[in-house]
Amino acid sequence: MTELFLLNKNQILTTLAIMLVLWIFQFILKKTANRVGHNSGIHVTRTRLMFKYINVLVTILAIFLLSLTWGYNAQELALIFSSVFAIIGVAMFAIWSILSNITAGIILFFSFPYKIGSRIKIHDKDLPIEAVIEDIKAFHLHLRTLEGELITYPNNLILQKAVSLIEKEYHADEGKDAL
Repeated sequence: MTELFLLNKNQILTTLAIMLVLWIFQFILKKTANRVGHNSGIHVTRTRLMFKYINVLVTILAIFLLSLTWGYNAQELALIFSSVFAIIGVAMFAIWSILSNITAGIILFFSFPYKIGSRIKIHDKDLPIEAVIEDIKAFHLHLRTLEGELITYPNNLILQKAVSLIEKEYHADEGKDAL
């Protein structure tokens, strides 16, 4: 066991340093996302979604850096990563709308002025929508119309349409006639 440690002492120490730095980096990113979410009044489920994206980013960085540490040279890694990203790129081109909705979801997290519970109007010439935001997911919004209809609206479209805020927080029991 000591021979193994002595033979790989530099790699083990570098691995520990990389893991520590990435853990600190992940902690800082999560704290920042949490602070942005808290200051902007963003629902906790949307903040947790950002945490998943941060975890994926840190994992990819860890795989790349640890591969370099344990003996892969940069040319081999570049070949592996370019091959993987080429395959992913072809797959994402085939399903580009998923990627655009995820990207729009990230943009909505940081800059969308409306929150869950806000009553909005989407100005679309073909299908104008007036509804309450029930949930904001990675790919789409859940909107509930005043008639009770649930509409799933893609994130990338909400960034392309004009949206008006009607009420900051709408409660479902308001506006209904008492029986």
